[in-house]
Amino acid sequence: MSPASADEEDLHLSAEVPEALDGSRLDVACAKLFDAYSRARLQGWIEAGRVRVNGVAQQKTRHPVAGGDHLEVDAEPEQETGVAPQDIPIEVVHADKAIAIINKPAGLTVHPGAGQRAGTLQNALLHHFPQTAAVPRAGIVHRLDKDTSGLLVVALTLKAHHKLVDELARREFTREYDAIVQGEMIAGGTIDAPIGRHPRDRLKMAVVDDGRPAVTHYRVHERFAQHTHVRVRLETGRTHQIRVHMAHIRKPIVGDFLYGGPMRGAGLPPLLRDTLKAFPRQALHARELEVTHPSSGKRIGAVAEPPADMQDLLALLRAHARGELK
Repeated sequence: MSPASADEEDLHLSAEVPEALDGSRLDVACAKLFDAYSRARLQGWIEAGRVRVNGVAQQKTRHPVAGGDHLEVDAEPEQETGVAPQDIPIEVVHADKAIAIINKPAGLTVHPGAGQRAGTLQNALLHHFPQTAAVPRAGIVHRLDKDTSGLLVVALTLKAHHKLVDELARREFTREYDAIVQGEMIAGGTIDAPIGRHPRDRLKMAVVDDGRPAVTHYRVHERFAQHTHVRVRLETGRTHQIRVHMAHIRKPIVGDFLYGGPMRGAGLPPLLRDTLKAFPRQALHARELEVTHPSSGKRIGAVAEPPADMQDLLALLRAHARGELK
């Protein structure tokens, strides 16, 4: 496949100025309404005459806008720099002209960061969907931790990206996870606790008073001796949210050495105990995803069952619950 350029509709963005932004500078309003793009990039488009207010091109970044004004932006493709396409196999659960849903394996980093410019999902997307070279971060609008498996939605056009980012900000994504946690849980519940950077360990997040709002809903799916299989739904999407929240209620995720500490398994059969100790990642999988399709406006989604490592662990936990392990 050769790289595909976005068509004119995909490059045309529009929004109405809300009353909350009445009197704001044009560049400030654009940064709020089209937050998939940097303020500097939007300022450049304003100065180049690519932004219209009520149908009239406005080239002054300081131009005040009023509530109800209609803004239009003729966006330019934003080519990714420094991230090369790579033929990394990925499981595509769904794909059409606007979006793709990917079932990410554990161990695959979502996008490049310091010290890693290759071997990521973003590199793979640029190979399998070359048109994403014109979309910020190759269309990635939300992420999973490297060692969390499961479903992600990817925007294949600028128009789809803008709508998905807006939908995510409105908390309208439906995301459900499978998690195997340490400890026996009696019932489900909701964790409403703000999350921010850990005050002492900068590699970790933590529940802190001045953190960002974070809400996690969980329900018991299966109970085992010393462990529980839970289904978790996110209302917000903070970094490491499920891991931090489950550790906060003292039910850390199996295999989560960053937040869970040593595995507790005294009295368990040797095979199960050794499997738990050796589990190489947090036992967390994004099993269900549902979004509003940016073109049709209809809800679309997918379900992916946990991968083999979690299935094998669950099988051992069930066998022990039936008295089949000694």
